[in-house]
Parts: sequence; C-alpha cells; structure tokens
Amino acid sequence: MSIYLKNARYINYETFEITNTHIKVDKGFNNEIEFLDILPEYYNTEDVIIDCKNNIVTHSFVNAHHHVYSALARGMNPPKVIPSNFYEILKYVWWALDKCLDADMIRLSALVTAMTCAKNGVTFVIDHHASPFYIKNSLNIIAEAFDEVGVSHLLCYEITDRDGLDKAEDGLIETEEYLKKRQGLVGLHASFTISDNTLNKAVELTRKFNSGIHIHVAEDKYDQDFAMENYNKRVIERLAGAGVLDFSKTILAHCIHINEIERDIIANSPCWVVQNAESNLNNNVGFFNSEGLSDRIMLGTDGMHSDMLRSAKAAFLIGQPFDKVKGGLTYKAAYQRFRRAHDYISKNGFIGDDSNNLVVLDYDSPTPVNESNFVGHFIFGIESRHVKHVISSGDLILHDGKLVNVDESEILEQSQKIATELWELMSK
Repeated sequence: MSIYLKNARYINYETFEITNTHIKVDKGFNNEIEFLDILPEYYNTEDVIIDCKNNIVTHSFVNAHHHVYSALARGMNPPKVIPSNFYEILKYVWWALDKCLDADMIRLSALVTAMTCAKNGVTFVIDHHASPFYIKNSLNIIAEAFDEVGVSHLLCYEITDRDGLDKAEDGLIETEEYLKKRQGLVGLHASFTISDNTLNKAVELTRKFNSGIHIHVAEDKYDQDFAMENYNKRVIERLAGAGVLDFSKTILAHCIHINEIERDIIANSPCWVVQNAESNLNNNVGFFNSEGLSDRIMLGTDGMHSDMLRSAKAAFLIGQPFDKVKGGLTYKAAYQRFRRAHDYISKNGFIGDDSNNLVVLDYDSPTPVNESNFVGHFIFGIESRHVKHVISSGDLILHDGKLVNVDESEILEQSQKIATELWELMSK
C-alpha cells in the first residue's frame, strides 16, 4: 500500500524550500518519500489518495522528553499536602501518583498520550516512565499502546533508589529485558535519588546495550545542593565522573541550575539537552539558559501536554528579547531547536523518523507563505488546530483530524473511568 498526497505544497523542514508536487509515501522504516510530476494512471486497490490542495505538507514532529505516566493527572484533586517547593511537588503530587499506577492505568495513559501526540502532528516520542509498584513489563505495555496508535517511540524506565534498593534493581531488570527486544534508553530519575551503586549499574547497562542515559538534571537547586552535600560534587561533575556523559544517546532533561564549568563539560561531551519551558514555569524552578551548551538542544513537554508547536512558541517567548535574555532565541533559532530532535534520532541510528513521517497542515493563512517568512508563520501562525492528516513511517494514523487505528471515544471513556479510580487511590 502507498499513500499519494496530490497537489501538495511541500516545505523542506531544514531549508524551507517549497515544492509544489505530488508525493508518494510508502510504509515502513528507512523509507524515503518520492516526488512525482505526474500521478500514476492506475492505483492499487489498497492505495490511499489524499488531495492536499491549499495545504502545507512537511516533516512531522518529535517530543524529546515526555511522561506518559502523567496523562491521567489532568483535573485531579489537590494533593493532601499543598507543596511549598519543588521537592514537595514531586513528593506530594508525582510520586503519590506514580505509586498508584497499575497495568490498566499505564496502558490507558500510553494510549491517551499517543493519541494526543498524533492529533498534534507528533510521530515520535522520547518518554521517561515511572510506576514503582508496577515495574515489570511496564515499558512493553507503553510500547504496545504507542504501536497501536502508530506513534514511534524511544522509551526508558525511571530507575531510582527513592522507593528502595529492590525497586531500583527491578528498574534495572525491566530496562535490560526491554532493551533486548526494542530500541530504548536507560532511564534515571535524578542525581539526588540515585546512589553511586545504582548509577554505576545503570552506566554498565548502557554500555552493554550501546544505549544512552535519560535523566533529569538540576531541574531545581535542590538537586545541586544534595550533590554538594553528599558527594562534594555538582550534578554534572558527578554524572560525568560516572560516565553518563560519554554517550551520544544520553539525554539531560532541564539543566536549569548549572554553572559555567558544568556547561563546558556538557558542551565538550556528545550528549544532548532537552528544554521544557512550560514545565519549568509551572514548577517555578527558573529559566533555561542555553549559553555555552552547543547546539545539541531539543524541546520536550515534560508530560504537561503533547503539543510541540505550543512548546516551541513558549521557548521562543521566554527567550525574548533574544539579544538581552541569556540564551535568548531568534525566530529561526526557536524553530531549529524545535527540529533538533530529528538530528538526535538520525545521528544515533534510531528508527521511526525517516522522511515518510509527514504532517499535512490545513493552514488558513491570511498572508503569503514563502521560504523567507516561514519561520514567522511557524511562531505566530501555525497551531495544532491546523493538523489535518498525519503519516507515521508511511502509515496514515490521522485522517481529516480523526485517528485511524484506534477508537478515540472508546479509549477516552475508559480513561475517564480509570482516572477516577486513580484519584481515589491517591486520596487514601
């Protein structure tokens, strides 16, 4: 089966070059799209033909740091204790939630996340999962849910000592079993919840599978204070000493409270950083500053939502005025950071983000769109509401705004029911 996008206005996501063409899209990994001057005279019975007249076609999007486990949190009751700082936000909100998750909750959280990603033009998700009382097989549950919707993924389990050394060991085992079967990363929560023993075991596992570490870094000053008090090192110095930064697949999420020495260590390593602008604002932990960190910076949502267009606009606005804000962003720089995750995926040999991952935008612009002003439209015009069709590895997963592979209304009905059960468990 092939998909034909006729009358397409294709925008190259790297050069902004605009091509008016027909596009043939074949299913599978490592497949390229084909530009056609003339459509075939005859089609196979299974072929799909979509008229893209007056629409924009471009490469779909990537979320470089997500949290499936947060999907059922929206609208939940306030915690038993109202947090007064970031550590208490973790303790009384997120750690209270993740301890209650079971298989059904994980599955529905993953389905809801994958569906929302697809509807927002996101076809690849790098996720960081936690469910300390349901660790075994949790990653496979998430992977199968994402596969069902049709969204590619790079998963990890959040290994941590915070629930006991037995749970840390279970996290290591779950990670190893998953990496035997699928592409993924070795997840760690944050330096302040990981002992040297667990950290070293995670690095060993990473080397064994030629993978990378996915970890929260200095999201709050607490992480640095704990590292200095307990290890007499700053967070990045500790992680670098253990070998975490040796891998080109390593992802450092947040990096808010790092100093110049740490920035230099990161810049001279092959690892990547993820900015999560809205989450940082929501948690009141500070503003991301990209100075001295090289250009290996991606964007994520940290589980707040699945709309990468929204995330990019937030990163841009926080970086204004770009010539006065530390690490500020121009229009083009914001767009490039939004797209940097494609480089991470391709350079590290992961599958699921080739050119046959496309989004068709029904962009009702009142002004012309051209190569020289596309980034202006990206910042101030294009929104998730414009996402009309989405193709993931050559498979049509969203058609005329409707999910193709799953029954959205049925899944939402189930998720609403199980979310209530989750909230009740959290209140006990």
